[in-house]
Amino acid sequence: MSSVKSYNRLDKNDAVVLLVDHQTGLISLVQDFSPNEFKNNVLALADLAKFFQLPTILTTSFEQGPNGPLVPELKAMFPAAPYIARPGQINAWDNEDFVKAIKATGRKQLIIAGVVTDVCVAFPTLSALAEGYEVFVVTDASGTFNETVQQAAWARMSAAGAQLMNWFSVACELHRDWRNDIEGLGNLLSERIPNYRNLMNSYAALTK
Repeated sequence: MSSVKSYNRLDKNDAVVLLVDHQTGLISLVQDFSPNEFKNNVLALADLAKFFQLPTILTTSFEQGPNGPLVPELKAMFPAAPYIARPGQINAWDNEDFVKAIKATGRKQLIIAGVVTDVCVAFPTLSALAEGYEVFVVTDASGTFNETVQQAAWARMSAAGAQLMNWFSVACELHRDWRNDIEGLGNLLSERIPNYRNLMNSYAALTK
C-alpha cells in the first residue's frame, strides 16, 4: 500500500486565517526572528488574508495581564473581524467563542499563526487536527523563545499532520496562477519583500 499522501492545496474558498495572541507583551518573547522581520511577516500574512478576502479571526489571551493587548496594526486591518479576547484559556480551542467563530465560516482549512509557536499555535493546531480540520501553520509569522523550541514545536505539529508553510508560499498556493492578478499579488509581495520590487520593476519595464 502506498504511503504517499494526497496533495490538498490551500483553497481560497475553503480557508480561514487565525491570528492567535499577537500581543504587545508576548511579542517581546519572540527571539527566533528579529523584531522587524517578525512584524513584517505577520503583517504580510494579514495583507494576503485581505487580498484573498479570507475570513480572519483574531484572538488574545489574558489581555489585562502581562500578555498585553493585540498589536494595533492587526486590529486596524480587521475592524469587523471576530475578535475573541479569551479571559484565561491558554489553548484558544478551549474557548467556545473561538471555535464557534471558526465553525461559523463553514471552512475546513485553517491557516494559523501566533505567539508563542510551541503553545499558542501548537495547542489549537493539535486540537483542530483532532477534530478533522486541515491546518497550515505559517512558520515565519509565528515566533517563540529560540530556534530549539521552534524546531520542537514544528516537529510536534508536523507529526500530528499539520502542514508547515511560510507566508510567501501561502500566498502563491492560494493564487494558483499569475494571470489571475499579476500586479495585485506582485505589489503585495513587493511591499513585504524589498528585493521583490526588482522583479516588478523589471516586469513593468518589459510591459511598457
